[in-house]
Amino acid sequence: MGRAFVFPGQGAQVIGMGRALAENWAEARAVFDEVDEALGEKLSALIWDGEQEALTLTENAQPALMATSLAAVRALEAEGVTVEAASFVAGHSLGEYSALAAAGALTISDTARLLRTRGLAMQKAVPVGVGAMAALLGLDFETARQIAEEAAQGEVCQAANDNDPGQVVVSGHKAAVERAVDLAKGRGAKRAVLLPVSAPFHCALMQPAAEAMAEALAGVRIVAPKVPLVANVRAEAVTDPDTIRALLVDQVTGSVRWRESVLWMSAQGVTEAWEIGAGKALSGMIRRIDREIGVRNIGTPEEVAAAVEALNG
Repeated sequence: MGRAFVFPGQGAQVIGMGRALAENWAEARAVFDEVDEALGEKLSALIWDGEQEALTLTENAQPALMATSLAAVRALEAEGVTVEAASFVAGHSLGEYSALAAAGALTISDTARLLRTRGLAMQKAVPVGVGAMAALLGLDFETARQIAEEAAQGEVCQAANDNDPGQVVVSGHKAAVERAVDLAKGRGAKRAVLLPVSAPFHCALMQPAAEAMAEALAGVRIVAPKVPLVANVRAEAVTDPDTIRALLVDQVTGSVRWRESVLWMSAQGVTEAWEIGAGKALSGMIRRIDREIGVRNIGTPEEVAAAVEALNG
């Protein structure tokens, strides 16, 4: 039976996430300490006792979600379950960094600093109010892509996230995204809604952020992951450090090909996915993509215990 460890992206953040892991395992606590030290601030205090609004800021949410995922990974390891229990790792957008840290390709400190840089760069790339993102529900990717193209009218509007068979997110200039929402409603979308995000991620407007990440990644050591990474922009496995570095840059402006990534893993024999960290968004997507893949969430001590028992059972 093939297993994948998958790591959530932005939107899963919630005050208090990971606290119980840190209270139950010194190894999990050490992850939060390492992230605090790498960033030179008490991000853990914000995660556990701060305001949701501050945690949701892109530059905070990205390292915070990674820290929570890695705390769960360390808890699993403390119980004897290593990343090698998986055939592949994958992550949704920022989750790709969590996946790489979990697979030992990046250190936690470097990952935290990269994600802080990424969050700030993505926020800065487009002034607030200029860009937008919208979820088109009940349309396939090809239809959504055509709608985005039609809505652009000389502006940027791209299919940014191919999440599952009935959910595609478009991203770009605000007016173009609003046109896409109107077009989608006329093409049989069940729903088309603007998302509460602060910037238009995964589209050409993010080019300044891609350049910032190219610079940041150039100075960071990446080694081959212990388990192959199924990359967002390729929807297939990669292990070469230089390829991974280039794809992390491409990912800033490129589409998150999540649906294709899950189908690719399924074709390689993956029958089980563990969503490691906060929230359950990926589990829902995976169920809608391939009913044959069993999903398990690992974000609390109880879920860690259940996973370890299932594996050893």
